Amino acid sequence: MLSSESRFADFPTLRRMTYLNTAAESIPPKSVGEAIERYWQDKLRGMDGRDGHFAQVEACREISAKTVGLQTDEVSFCSCSSEAYNLLASALDLGPDDGVVVTDLDFPAGATPWLRAVRPPQVGLWKANTAGELELGDLLPLLGPNTRLVQVSLVSFFNGFRVDWQPFRDAVRRQAPNAAISVDVTQALGRIPLDCDDADILISSTHKWTLGIHGGCVVGIPRDRADRLTTRAGGWLHLANAFEADRFEQAITKPGAASFSVGMPNFVALYALNASLRYLDDIGIDAICRHADPLVAKVADGITDLGLSPMTPHRVERPTGIVAFRHDQAAAIEQRLRSEDVHVMHHAGRIRIAIHGYNTADDIDKLLDLLRTTLREVTK
Repeated sequence: MLSSESRFADFPTLRRMTYLNTAAESIPPKSVGEAIERYWQDKLRGMDGRDGHFAQVEACREISAKTVGLQTDEVSFCSCSSEAYNLLASALDLGPDDGVVVTDLDFPAGATPWLRAVRPPQVGLWKANTAGELELGDLLPLLGPNTRLVQVSLVSFFNGFRVDWQPFRDAVRRQAPNAAISVDVTQALGRIPLDCDDADILISSTHKWTLGIHGGCVVGIPRDRADRLTTRAGGWLHLANAFEADRFEQAITKPGAASFSVGMPNFVALYALNASLRYLDDIGIDAICRHADPLVAKVADGITDLGLSPMTPHRVERPTGIVAFRHDQAAAIEQRLRSEDVHVMHHAGRIRIAIHGYNTADDIDKLLDLLRTTLREVTK
């Protein structure tokens, strides 16, 4: 996929480290740095630079829509997934008689706005089983005619579990016909093909597998769901009459995805995202999967051979970029790996390993060799 020469040309910092932490932060390609420089040059033009700024927003909208499988006018941007979910809460305007279902494998951004609502809805928790997987049978009792939202992550940040989308979607449509399905694709977009068709809203941060930077969020809403999922926020960019004569009498919101862009875009993040998604598009997500999925399997098999248990089974039919395991010496393991410039994530007794297209078999060999040595050291 990437030759040694192109890998180091595009990602020069990988010459000096083994980076297996993309689920937290990506290493952007060189083209992203060049895009940031273009932003800077446009910004130096003052007001005239806005021509370049908004042209980049539209170019980013086009490639983002292609990447998530929607039409251009079905995609918009805000500053982060937390903002997107709070805006979604304003669109749904839920109350005490409404139900929301979240999972214990979700990132807090998608799970907590419903707990902080002025009129909190009834929140049901879909819990993972002891194998770290969400079972459909545990979801069904949580669904009903009053369910207004079911929120899931296509791939869990916590352990890499990937929702079996079609059975999940069909169950929600059948058991909770009034519910919107919201899916966080932050841990999928840019790494695996998205299979979450018929979702009502897709949300993704931009600084992980998409290889972008902080300060951006992709929001996708099919146009036939737009009226239902239009925010109630104030602002200006998302308003159809922001500067019209009646602007102090009423605020007319553009419908659907456009309503999530409430203010001036974070232009630099969208310059970066436009560059990073086009970089990934040139390579191809399928090519990334063909290269990286066997490396994920190698990690899962390797840590099992070391006597460790992956927090969710590795499934060939539903691959992701993440493998995680628990260990009571996780902090010491992460510190030892980092001393050898091997970067993974440690949090609360959990080690998470994340593998993208810029990783190599040598990276995995180095990781497993160090893990073998480190486990001997920490268990003496």
